[in-house]
Amino acid sequence: MRTYVAGQEAHDDMEFAELALGIDVDLFRGPLEPETSTERAAREDAARDIIADLRETAEAGDEIAGWDALYADALTHTVPFLRAARGHRPATGEAA
Repeated sequence: MRTYVAGQEAHDDMEFAELALGIDVDLFRGPLEPETSTERAAREDAARDIIADLRETAEAGDEIAGWDALYADALTHTVPFLRAARGHRPATGEAA
């Protein structure tokens, strides 16, 4: 079965959410692959600008933009599981 949103095919759950909500998860959460500090700063700057625009639109009366702003802001406080697991180092010593 194929899933389409606004005439575009969504190949997985993340793509469906991106098409349905208009929110690029990687922009707000960060990519699964490592990024340079310059790339990260640029991505975070763009994310802040987009969230500010969404909030401004919400204050003008667009309720959907308000929900999108909340979702995007929540994504900025998450870390992808794979990236978090890659940085995890098993404990050693007595407590381990």
